[in-house]
Amino acid sequence: MNSITLRTIDKSLLPQVLELDRICFDGLWTEEGYQREIDSPNSELIAITIDNHLIGYGCFWAIVDEAHITIIGIHPDYQRQGLGKLILLALLDRACQREMKHATLEVRISNRSAISLYEKFQFKVAGQRKKYYADTGEDALILWRGGLQTADSQNMLKEKWLEIRDRLTQQQRTLRDPDTLLTIEKTSLTNR
Repeated sequence: MNSITLRTIDKSLLPQVLELDRICFDGLWTEEGYQREIDSPNSELIAITIDNHLIGYGCFWAIVDEAHITIIGIHPDYQRQGLGKLILLALLDRACQREMKHATLEVRISNRSAISLYEKFQFKVAGQRKKYYADTGEDALILWRGGLQTADSQNMLKEKWLEIRDRLTQQQRTLRDPDTLLTIEKTSLTNR
């Protein structure tokens, strides 16, 4: 059985983060930018690794009571395997642990697969940023999700965890969480 690990990004992962950023986003953020996020108490950076090799990551900024999701990237060789869903779940669970009430993000208007993922987590379109992406001039949709602390939201996160857990099992993968990033896992691991 293959083991994947969910962990906090630290300086030791920085070279791999930069490489994956280059692969997924053509070098969107700099080393200094990532280091600022690692050092900031207002940032959460979460990685997925297999055998200490980074295959995906995500970040949010904690701003008052809002989690602003800034980036989610999965290596192309590992896309369409539910790992983006796992990163998004981990980010939202961490936001709940930090008592955030809302989550927001921007997404390319053409990125239908990402929009579909966010909609599964009950994000709704809140607006549009014209020519947001400098590389193409493409617009961004602003997506918003409120009520992170409600019972309905917590139940939705539990349901998503069960879907992810089942998919990992089908792929003969186990999840290691040495940093205990997912508290939802501890409350919802009842067998069906």
